[in-house]
Amino acid sequence: MPDNTIVATPSAYTYPLLVKQLLLNSVNLHGDQEITYRGEMRYTFRDFRARVGKLASALTALGVRHGTTVAVMDWDSHRYLESYFGIPMMGATMFTVNVRLSPQQIAYTLNDSEAEVVLVHADFVPLLEQLKPELKNVRQIVVMADGQAVPATSLSFAGEYEALVEAASADFEFRDFDENTKAATFYTTGTTGDPKGVCYSHRQIVMHTLGTALSLTSQPEGQRLHRDDVYMPITPMFHVLAWGVPYIAMLLGLRTVLPGRYVPDLLLKLQREERVTFSHCVPTILQMLLQAPSGADQDLSGWKIIIGGSALSPVLCRAAVERGIDVFAGYGMSETGPVVALAQLSADDVTADLGEEVHLRCLTGRPVPLVDFRVVDADMNDVPRDGKTQGEIVLRAPFLTQGYFKKPEASEELWAGGYLHTQDVAVVRPDGFVQIVDRIKDVIKTGGEWVSSIEVEGLIGEVPGVQESAVVGVRDEKWGERPMAYVVCKPGVTVDVEAIRLHLLGLVESNRISKYAVPDAERIVFVAEIPKTSVGKINKKVLRERTA
Repeated sequence: MPDNTIVATPSAYTYPLLVKQLLLNSVNLHGDQEITYRGEMRYTFRDFRARVGKLASALTALGVRHGTTVAVMDWDSHRYLESYFGIPMMGATMFTVNVRLSPQQIAYTLNDSEAEVVLVHADFVPLLEQLKPELKNVRQIVVMADGQAVPATSLSFAGEYEALVEAASADFEFRDFDENTKAATFYTTGTTGDPKGVCYSHRQIVMHTLGTALSLTSQPEGQRLHRDDVYMPITPMFHVLAWGVPYIAMLLGLRTVLPGRYVPDLLLKLQREERVTFSHCVPTILQMLLQAPSGADQDLSGWKIIIGGSALSPVLCRAAVERGIDVFAGYGMSETGPVVALAQLSADDVTADLGEEVHLRCLTGRPVPLVDFRVVDADMNDVPRDGKTQGEIVLRAPFLTQGYFKKPEASEELWAGGYLHTQDVAVVRPDGFVQIVDRIKDVIKTGGEWVSSIEVEGLIGEVPGVQESAVVGVRDEKWGERPMAYVVCKPGVTVDVEAIRLHLLGLVESNRISKYAVPDAERIVFVAEIPKTSVGKINKKVLRERTA
């Protein structure tokens, strides 16, 4: 085959896809745009760019070089946003530490990532001090504070973030390098084994930014993002790069509100006073916002929120829509960048039937641009687009992680056959909408039928007075497995077992679900709360252990 490669003239610039390119036009075109932290401090994009240069200069003075890993332990702050750019732009790797993991897991991730420098908020200083004897690579610590006193500690600090940045030069030269350089790393929050490191290159971050932004901005109305939006993340910036949306916000020049630690009253206050119009979060956070007494009378219309991490239930979706929130589901994983699908509605999808609209908003969605999104059977054949035939979601895209950090066997399992295997079971509708049925490990096989735990959870949520539920499979001598439901009631409300069973049995009569999907009375348990992972997902491993 003849070589048909374009040969660049020696003076041509090849333009590597580096994180710094996302700031190029933002500073030139939107230099006066505002970033605010909790409504207490404000500065412009132009100031932000200068501080990014100062951060890089300060880190260089601490010995950070190309390839150094710098860990960040902070709430959602302007410092975190500066780290999103400054650290990778200098060729170093930003490690976003999940501060909600156990101390032992945090120590493991700091060691496994080979982090040499830690930027730590004062709130986490006692935790870091506790871990100090276990840390193998950390040689410099920078403390960050919001005006509060730093707790007394035996840790030795290289300095305080604001003081170091203030004293440094903004004239840092961000040179070009290979776009496949590792820009960011974080760790999965799986419920088994040690956390696994997920890494993304500059190229992958840029491609994810472009693909997701294209999907969000191409929508003519509803479930869309545009330059007049005011953006506030409510997904922690340590979790999958806050779903990549901070990079999109900077690319588009959006006014950005950083809320710090998530406190319902403060989030609602910021939404109201800063006129926030675009956010993203897990269902638990949305539920918390809707139930907060301080926001009971607040006008939430015009607020667009992507829900991910766990399934968006129809009950929660309807409650949000009735409050005026343009809520819709997004889909992805730590390993996928993360966004690979969004439940954006077309003009034909919007009808007078609120129930049908809610159903569509809760679907997994349609693939975003650049994603080869397949639902396949065990032989890797695509399942029919009939909305019934189940298969596993497998993916290809230019922004999927290429493997787990220092875990070659797990990486090969993830990418078996050249497609990233999600372990999510789904169906595809004729209109291209995908709906996840369950995780492979969470599907319940009972009475010779497969029962979706996600579907049963959603149906239990329709019972008046139910706030949340989780369904897992438990061993049964006769049927192999049976569904067991853990149910949380709304505050001040009592629900009985029979009300839940009657509702589900009515759905059996209408042929909506199988009789095997209805938990036995003794397997419906009311609990004060359902265990969650560090990022707000239902921890079904813990629930299964309760019944083992």
